[in-house]
Amino acid sequence: MLALLAPLLTARAIGADAPPWMHALTGVPTPAHDDKANAAELYAETVVTVKGDGWLHRLDRGAYRILRPDGEERSVISAYVDANEKITAMTAWCIPSSGKDFVVRERDAVETALPGILNGELASDERAKLLKIPAATPGSLIGYEIEEDQRSQFIDDEWTFQDDIPVRESHYTLQLPPGWGYRAAWINHADVAPTEIGKGRWTWVVNDIPAVPIEKFMPPWRGIAARLVISLIPPASNSEGWATWKDVGKWYDDLSRSRRDASPEIRARTAELASPEPTLLGKISALARFVQTDVRYVAIELGIGGHQPHPAADVFRNRYGDCKDKATLLSSMLKEIGVDSYLVVINTVRGSVTPDMPANLTFNHVILAIAIPPGTDDPRLLATFDHPTLGKLLFFDPTDPLTPLGRLSGPLQANYGLVVYPNGGDLVRLPELAPATNAVQRVAKAQLDEHGTLRGDITETRLGDPAAYERERLANVRDARDDIRSVESLVSDSMATFHIEKARVENRDASDAPIIWHYSLATDGYAKTNGGLLLVRPRLLGSEASGFLETPEARRQPIEFDGPLQATDSFEIEVPAHYQADELPPPVNADIGFAVYHSKTEMTGRVLKYTRSFEIKELSVPAAKAEDLKKLYRVIAADERRTIVLTQAGQ
Repeated sequence: MLALLAPLLTARAIGADAPPWMHALTGVPTPAHDDKANAAELYAETVVTVKGDGWLHRLDRGAYRILRPDGEERSVISAYVDANEKITAMTAWCIPSSGKDFVVRERDAVETALPGILNGELASDERAKLLKIPAATPGSLIGYEIEEDQRSQFIDDEWTFQDDIPVRESHYTLQLPPGWGYRAAWINHADVAPTEIGKGRWTWVVNDIPAVPIEKFMPPWRGIAARLVISLIPPASNSEGWATWKDVGKWYDDLSRSRRDASPEIRARTAELASPEPTLLGKISALARFVQTDVRYVAIELGIGGHQPHPAADVFRNRYGDCKDKATLLSSMLKEIGVDSYLVVINTVRGSVTPDMPANLTFNHVILAIAIPPGTDDPRLLATFDHPTLGKLLFFDPTDPLTPLGRLSGPLQANYGLVVYPNGGDLVRLPELAPATNAVQRVAKAQLDEHGTLRGDITETRLGDPAAYERERLANVRDARDDIRSVESLVSDSMATFHIEKARVENRDASDAPIIWHYSLATDGYAKTNGGLLLVRPRLLGSEASGFLETPEARRQPIEFDGPLQATDSFEIEVPAHYQADELPPPVNADIGFAVYHSKTEMTGRVLKYTRSFEIKELSVPAAKAEDLKKLYRVIAADERRTIVLTQAGQ
């Protein structure tokens, strides 16, 4: 993001002394860190003052020592502005390794649409202020202070004191008016008792917090990071804050229920879409497609754009909204055809929310649970869950235009979402679909000549997420000549030189059908010649091996796969006349429970046939099983490299 915004963020830095609290940090030692850390946070402080008029005042300050050039990413600070958030002060400083201090203030900030947010320019009620701290070079100390007034429409606050860089010292102070209380819940950290420093004023302090170790395919580091959730308890409240997930659900239901009221325009459009459909499932599908494709997505996530959906009538009239807005509109339309539905708040990164966490609002997405009427049986409805009181629910993401009704994208599968219903809510595990629903199937028939040249025809079928990813790529292609880039990328990983002779794709825009590539290729030197011998690799294309676990350090974090997967290959190579296989390798059968790999190489007449399958059956794998997965990937890599020696008959 920093590189994209750099032309805008040319702050008018002036010489001015940084505050005493920053200068006091210049001599403190840098906390322990590895050579990958680009910065270290020396000090952080948050002071939350709850007012009795429904507002709270928030002060955030922090200071970083820049250790590497890429630590400059810490030099852009941001704050968000809407009807419920008002910046009252925004200042930042740099104490360079030599020379005078610099200061930049709110007047130097750039106000923009929400950065990094798809279609964020459509959200006129949500803006961001970005302030660039100058001279953030190795050895410098940068710091900031942001003060905001926020409407306290939420009953919790989070202190996120751990980062992906080391933190030397962090403070959190809470000031409550008379009659208010709080409930503290520690996540991923032992409880720390506060110090009462005045009437209705408490402070918490933590020191020497190590960086969250970042590893490939790990759960989201912010979900692993230590934090404190503070539930605010107003006077005369019978609540103890968010003691349970049901409490969170009740709060969200109170916030969102009235937003689903239908307008005359919604009723008319619902009737227009549903009337031609003879079945109830057909009517549901028609409404789902409309919200997926005809309502433009403005990606304001929870915590940025607020938790409360816009009214369904506004979303319908404007034809744009974020995830919670789209789910709210679809819920409103479904109600008009007599179908109940429930908002589901969820985090798109599996592992961010788990049942063993205290109740909190670590969500960034909203989908819908549609109550399926009894007797509505259809094999396409895979993403279902039997709720003890709400009945059979079908989970559906109105924001995702590439995943049809009945399915869920991989990141939502086996994930925990809060189903919100009147006066409550339940944290449930969403279904995990069978590996065959997320599949890549390749079938090839090729001919090899005695010079090692290979020509072949390949059909590649993609289902589920692999199909969705390819459709998304194709939708963003500006030049039709780039359509085959994914095919070329796949082949280039397996063949040094090649030529795609022709290619075509089926079902490009049909999200409820598999996407199918048909292509033909030719490659010289595929088989290595040695005298009268040909050395041939039976695996033509595709690689399922991975080296991400080949690190000097033992795995520390769980492994999270994007989704279930079933990959199958069937490759037939017709060898030149009078050639035969000298020896065939034995079959490979490796089963480690959560992943399975099989391959077989056969020779029938002149046809060398290679078949294999790879399945990922579980999406979350504990670090203790990482060694098993590493060994499996090594088995797969060895199988993929294996060559067969072909000899001429009589030699």
